Amino acid sequence: MTLLMESTGTPINAYAPDFELPGVDDEVHHLARYLEKFRVVSVIFMCNHCPYVAMYLNRLKQIQADFESQGVTLIGINPNDAVQFPDDSFENMKVFAAKNEVNFPYIRDVTQDVAQSFGAQKTPQAFLLDRDSRLRYKGLIDDNPKDPAAVQVHYLREAIAQLLKGESVTPSSTEAIGCSVKWRNS
Repeated sequence: MTLLMESTGTPINAYAPDFELPGVDDEVHHLARYLEKFRVVSVIFMCNHCPYVAMYLNRLKQIQADFESQGVTLIGINPNDAVQFPDDSFENMKVFAAKNEVNFPYIRDVTQDVAQSFGAQKTPQAFLLDRDSRLRYKGLIDDNPKDPAAVQVHYLREAIAQLLKGESVTPSSTEAIGCSVKWRNS
């Protein structure tokens, strides 16, 4: 399964898959509506129990706060199988979002179709879309999950800034570090 996931997913510059998924706010979140409203959308595959997500969560909240006024939003998507990992259930997502004061939409991909369509492999893993729904960057948030003060390359921030300036995103892809997406046993 892992080899298959590495060779599938949305290629850079291709159109990202649309989705309509439930959020912890009890609303349905539709990617097309975000693309109408925002200049840049970053889909972050994440979950409640991954220690890498815990390390990055405050940085993600800061990115949202820093770029929101420029027409950028993050959207957290939890694709993990809650049968194997009950911590990642929809009810626990609501608790996680409230406890951590998540300042961006946090939505549930219970079928895992969206994660598979994007080619998500890790939590956290960023996918950056331009207003036309084209994937312009995927991978790391930055180069140091453990120590925010030691970060040398802010991949996601730099990619957002390049898109906002109308520039090509370089690099357009990095190898995400984190926990593996917890796929359902089928």
